[in-house]
Amino acid sequence: MTNSNGELKPTLGLVGITINAMALIAPGAFLWTTYQLQAPPDSAKNMWAAIALATCIALLTASCYATLSKAYPEAGAGSSYYYAEAAILAKEEHKHFRLARLAKFVTGWAAHLYYWVYPGIMISFMGTLVVYIGQLFNADFATDWFSKALICFIFTGLVGFIALQGVTGSTLINVIINIVQISSLTFLGLLMIIYRLGHPNVNYEHANAFSVVMPHDLSGLIYQATIAILLLVGFESATAMAGEAINPQRDIPRGVILSLFIQACICYFFEYFAANFFIGDQYTATVDGKTVTGFAAALSSGAPIGDIAKILGDSLLFGNGFLLQITIASTVVMALIGTALSSLSTGVRISYAMGSDRELPAVFGFLHGRYNTPHIGIYFLSGLSALIGSYAVQSVDNVTIVTLVSNIGTFMLYGITCGVTLIATLDHLLDEEHNPIKTVVIPFLGLVTNLFMVCGIFYYGLTGVGSAKTNALTAIGISVAFFVGGFAYLIGDSLIKGKPLFLPSDINHPLRDGVPSSKP
Repeated sequence: MTNSNGELKPTLGLVGITINAMALIAPGAFLWTTYQLQAPPDSAKNMWAAIALATCIALLTASCYATLSKAYPEAGAGSSYYYAEAAILAKEEHKHFRLARLAKFVTGWAAHLYYWVYPGIMISFMGTLVVYIGQLFNADFATDWFSKALICFIFTGLVGFIALQGVTGSTLINVIINIVQISSLTFLGLLMIIYRLGHPNVNYEHANAFSVVMPHDLSGLIYQATIAILLLVGFESATAMAGEAINPQRDIPRGVILSLFIQACICYFFEYFAANFFIGDQYTATVDGKTVTGFAAALSSGAPIGDIAKILGDSLLFGNGFLLQITIASTVVMALIGTALSSLSTGVRISYAMGSDRELPAVFGFLHGRYNTPHIGIYFLSGLSALIGSYAVQSVDNVTIVTLVSNIGTFMLYGITCGVTLIATLDHLLDEEHNPIKTVVIPFLGLVTNLFMVCGIFYYGLTGVGSAKTNALTAIGISVAFFVGGFAYLIGDSLIKGKPLFLPSDINHPLRDGVPSSKP
């Protein structure tokens, strides 16, 4: 919301900030849409433990975002990009602050590997869901690649149109979406547990509750965690709301932590426990003329949770499995619309920040004359998302590849942000409340664990077998090409425009005011 001067008007308190950040972390949508990606039988038993591991890594990262948002409450759009520049420019030694431009570009480029791919994944999930629902009524619905791609393009056009208007969803709408999706999946989770307790003779994938939550092997745990981070990203979007926060220095850090804690620790932990506690030989599917069960059946389905809802409804709700299936699917549609819109809008904000700084082509920093939105970025990211979604929707291998690409960008961005926190706080940026646990230990652990997960993807690319190896290697190749292209653009842009890659020692920059005090 803007005031009469065209500036953002502070209207959001802690609840509003938290709810809007939660809109990007959609537990209802992701349980439905990613369970298939996590179902390969050789690693699936590690699913819950991997989510717990990914949550720990995310919480470390969230703590760093909270620290930086408190130090730089004015960051707003492209917060990580701003943090990298501000923290390094605040250094007294010229050998440090001269790296500010390079640091912020690398941060922004890593953010784009995440935010330029992530909306396309949401589009593919929506396409998969629409196909799944359509085939419940007509088995021949959208069975060819063109029909699936067309669905993705139509959905992208809708999301892009809404984003262009500047309507990213009010707090009230986000509250409603979260309540509906969390309530529906909680209800479904309770049914799963009730079913298992009432059917002790089924051959379940997990022998008991302890088996659900414990890790079973390191290799499977790492693979599952590289997928699971997708479920958790979005908490950092709270930092982009600084301009709309009534008390940003207090509420932005709290909103970052709370949004992640509520969605992950309360919602995901329960939902994934219930789904894995339930799955067994009662869930069947036919693959290449053979009957498969459990995780193998889930891997073969476009929406395993929908299949499970059908079993539960028929067994526990007086034969109303189809009705439960459609009801749960409808809530996921709501969640995906909100998540796709939020992720696209966040990605565009980063491109806008870099375009305004002339670190990307200047057109990305243009605003629409009527809607006052970064329309070039919206057009570009909508087109890219449609193409990515159309590719990913075709097979589980395709969506796994683009998911791993996005997650490489996520781990890189989160790791860099943790590193920036170390840089900012080693000189006691927050002197009045310097806490070594918060400002040294947590950022260090966050940096190490995020980079470890990047190494985990490379590990699978080098040592994996079958599709896991191929998918990881493909994702690595795309990511490396993306970063090579980014550095080529940076160097070329510097040569053409005469911009120094390393800042001169006598630079005059607002963020250098007051140095050596190290305050922004």
